[in-house]
Amino acid sequence: MADKENIFRFTRGSKKRAADAAAATLDDRSTNKRRVVLGELPILQNASSSVDRKSRSRATRHRRRVKSKDTAGTSAAAEINTLPEAEGDVKLSDEGNSEDPQMCRVYATDIYEYLRAMETDPRRRPLPDYIGRVQNDISANMRGILVDWLVEVAEEYKLVSDTLYLSISYVDRYLSLNAISRQKLQLVGVSAMLIASKYEEISPPHVEEFVYITDNTYNREEVVEMEAEILKSLEFELGNPTIKTFLRRFTLVAQETYEFNTLQFEFLGYYLAELSLLDYNCVKFLPSLVAASVTFLARFMIQSKKHPWTSRLEHFTGYKPADMKDCILLVHDLYLSRRGGALSAIREKYKQHKFKFVSVMPSPPEIPIPYFEDVRI
Repeated sequence: MADKENIFRFTRGSKKRAADAAAATLDDRSTNKRRVVLGELPILQNASSSVDRKSRSRATRHRRRVKSKDTAGTSAAAEINTLPEAEGDVKLSDEGNSEDPQMCRVYATDIYEYLRAMETDPRRRPLPDYIGRVQNDISANMRGILVDWLVEVAEEYKLVSDTLYLSISYVDRYLSLNAISRQKLQLVGVSAMLIASKYEEISPPHVEEFVYITDNTYNREEVVEMEAEILKSLEFELGNPTIKTFLRRFTLVAQETYEFNTLQFEFLGYYLAELSLLDYNCVKFLPSLVAASVTFLARFMIQSKKHPWTSRLEHFTGYKPADMKDCILLVHDLYLSRRGGALSAIREKYKQHKFKFVSVMPSPPEIPIPYFEDVRI
């Protein structure tokens, strides 16, 4: 297996150079007032004082925290009204908030059905076997290394998790349509993340920052050219739902009937979902199926003596345990490092206190077979 540093010329030192170079680029840009490509324009072009920039930075960080829903300030109760009620279920919200228009309670079922239909759209789905069918010079292991590296890049620039999921979705969809050499794989990765950043981020990183994060393996023109090529290949269909889209909904339902640490459960779900990105064998699964499988596995790991699935979860997710078995076992193997053990970026990320150390939580080595049988709880 090729060493990660040999495939991607990315070093810790290059991170610092990237930040310094990006700062110099921004200073030159403000001095010379030269034109920049669409998507790189600052949010408030007329604000020039350092005080305004600091205020904007604080506001940006706050909006990112709200948007990513990955922080302690995010409460499951704040979004519970977005969930439709199953017939005979206990009401999901108190009377005071049931009519809050921002909760979209009336439209939640229609929105979910629309997302489920969108995720099956062939234009938004990668081929489940594109490495064998389309690619000649790229292996599943190389894809895993690219994903692991993109996680590091997303952490370096503090991108929201939706940006990471979209980036990898764009990579898989592009590689399903275009055969490339291994020398261009990293270029596809950074260009896909540039597109996803423009789609999701309030203040996306600039092209120059993505150039320097690759240790100048590619120049600005190559990144912009690949960005345009990806957009054309995807026919500008960029808004597909991801695992995180469904996981937010399923997490809320799962917390309704379980007594456990809410943050730990949420972070464990996020960790398992990101682990699934590493394995090429997960490409064949729909995002909603992976999200449901992750919810099942997180509940099992926290309370292994209790059946992880309920009729309520089956109703809201649309999946039975038997439907998810293959995906659950695959993600469980990833968690136990039976697969992808050499790829450490995600494991190190979730080993931090802010993520409740979920990557080092113990897990039973096997999932009881009866747990994959239909339940009526």
